[in-house]
Amino acid sequence: MERRYTTAPGVRYPNGAAADDSGVNFSVFSRHATRVELLLFAAADSPEPFQVIELDADIHRSFFIWHVRVEGLPADSWYAWRMDGPADTRETGLRFDAGKVLLDPWARAVSDVLWDRASACRPGDNVRRSMRSRVVATDYDWEGDTPLKRPNEEAVLYELHVGGFTRHPSAGVRHPGTFRGLIEKIPYLQQLGITHVELMPVMAFDEQDVPLATAALGLKNYWGYSTHSYWSPHPGYCVAPDDGTHLNEFRDLVKALHRAGIGVILDVVFNHTAEGNEDGPLINFKGMDNSVFYHLDQQDRRRYRDYTGCGNTVNCNHPLVANFILNCLEFWVREMHVDGFRFDLASALARGEDGRPMHDPPLLWAIELSDRLAATRLIAEAWDAAGLYQVGSFPGYRWAEWNGRYRDVVRRFLRGDRGLIAELATRLGGSEDLYGSQDRLPINSINFITCHDGFTLNDLFSYARKHNEANGENNRDGSNDNFSCNCGIEGETADPRIRALRRRLARNAVAILLLSQGVPMLRGGDEVLNTQQGNNNAYCQDNELAWFDWRLLRDNADMLRFVRLMIALRRRHPALMRRRFLRGEAVAGRDMPDIRWHGDGLEPPRWDDPLAQRLAFTLAAVADDEADLHVVLNLAANASERSLPPVAGRRWRLAVDTALGSPLDIVEPAAQTPLAVQRYRVEARSVAVFEAWPGRPA
Repeated sequence: MERRYTTAPGVRYPNGAAADDSGVNFSVFSRHATRVELLLFAAADSPEPFQVIELDADIHRSFFIWHVRVEGLPADSWYAWRMDGPADTRETGLRFDAGKVLLDPWARAVSDVLWDRASACRPGDNVRRSMRSRVVATDYDWEGDTPLKRPNEEAVLYELHVGGFTRHPSAGVRHPGTFRGLIEKIPYLQQLGITHVELMPVMAFDEQDVPLATAALGLKNYWGYSTHSYWSPHPGYCVAPDDGTHLNEFRDLVKALHRAGIGVILDVVFNHTAEGNEDGPLINFKGMDNSVFYHLDQQDRRRYRDYTGCGNTVNCNHPLVANFILNCLEFWVREMHVDGFRFDLASALARGEDGRPMHDPPLLWAIELSDRLAATRLIAEAWDAAGLYQVGSFPGYRWAEWNGRYRDVVRRFLRGDRGLIAELATRLGGSEDLYGSQDRLPINSINFITCHDGFTLNDLFSYARKHNEANGENNRDGSNDNFSCNCGIEGETADPRIRALRRRLARNAVAILLLSQGVPMLRGGDEVLNTQQGNNNAYCQDNELAWFDWRLLRDNADMLRFVRLMIALRRRHPALMRRRFLRGEAVAGRDMPDIRWHGDGLEPPRWDDPLAQRLAFTLAAVADDEADLHVVLNLAANASERSLPPVAGRRWRLAVDTALGSPLDIVEPAAQTPLAVQRYRVEARSVAVFEAWPGRPA
């Protein structure tokens, strides 16, 4: 028989469960609850609590915080809450249900071993099918680790899915699909040359949050954009989640990545939660204070305003909610040592309590001005699902943005669209039109061509339309605006000409991305041409369709080599990592401007040419030991004979030609030789890069 614990009134801070040597203090918010119970469980899979502690509002409530201290309770206990109160949803928006078992919103570790989403959607008791929170000790030996502080302009981001990165049988790790499995692959990330991993959601999420038709196929929420517990790492990525090892397993990953010189950026989802709309489950916020945490329809408060396309929208600029989010971010920096955050559908965070966009949203400015987050990278997906598009105008100054306009124009140029060179040049130069007028910098632009949401790099040039039938939604899900091409045949083909063209276009994409001012982001798996067989919305595909296939390191070794060496090329050129915009002005100590743009020859481009498919530029070195760069982008259907611009005291050497096969497609500096004639034939639909080094024999 389990021990029965005595209680004391407890205190309202800190929120959540705080353990010491003699017991645990529990604190949770609910302004409108009329009855609150704390449930204690012997284990994560205990069907019933061994003790239920009812709180007395006169003793255990301070303002809208409910609190109780449980004497002698150990720091490895499982618990949950029950709350009762008004449920007049039309008038008040409140949804209390005395039968629902609720997670602590501040839980540092959670278990979903018994979880059944459907039972949490129905009225009544769900104790046997509910999630549990765990009390955890916060001590950890960081061994001197601190968040990395690499200059923003030097960053090369690499977006990856923690589970999918090592779940494929070919990964060959001891703990596939976990934080520990990812640790085993750190040498690969080091060899690739990236500086930061951007981890798709790792805060605890509901794997059962998918449409019914999708669930009927045995599929689940794979990406993780369905968070319910923002302070807990996802139990599915832990080796021993029922032992409450969540925090330390994630910390081990961060510490190992930092030792390898790699920073950690978290993709966070504060715009909506796993609780969905009025038909969704009660997990925590909805059952504790629905009217505070979510945007509700003012005419009928049973309904949710949905600016996210996911059923609900978090009321981020309510003071209580804003404080919750800010404290959570500071926790992940202070206690988990992460280096930055990428905010999913971040424009939803700019909406006020009335749902309208705010000029100065309190939450976003609180994040920007937080002392604890001062050295933390902040990246916004600067749009939401209700039409608010803020690329170039996201509130704040140091926020970087996923540059959707960069993605779109580069994709269109790569597939052969004409008349884009003026905008393309602007994007290559760091998007000054978006950021310059606000005194922002090239580093405010996160440049990307592919990401988790959409086609892989391989599929971008293999499919003209999406193929999401496997998701169970009759191919209605996923974007129809992909700016892709199939090079003549839809999907896989044995035609050697088409296969060669696709690989060339993939090399072109990587080259353009890494030759652009701003911060580049690569999608994990693109470096080995991973495919999703045309699925551009693999959110529910926790299987080989979406996993990283490690056999491709062998099969597509030429592409992997190209990506590695392109990253190395970027990192040896400070001129590609400028903090200020290019002006065409003379470089100190050099008789040449920082950049010169060229058309079909060495003359300036005809910017308004509606048929243009070629663009070239010469970039002056900014470091004494750096080479000048000359880049030719020829996406036309025919080759172009190019004269290379004269550079005093230097001669051009071929560094990259995407039309050539490996290993000639990219040449390391030690193997480069001066061109006998300062002219070069740039083949159709290819990119060529030349370096002119100081102090080398002409």
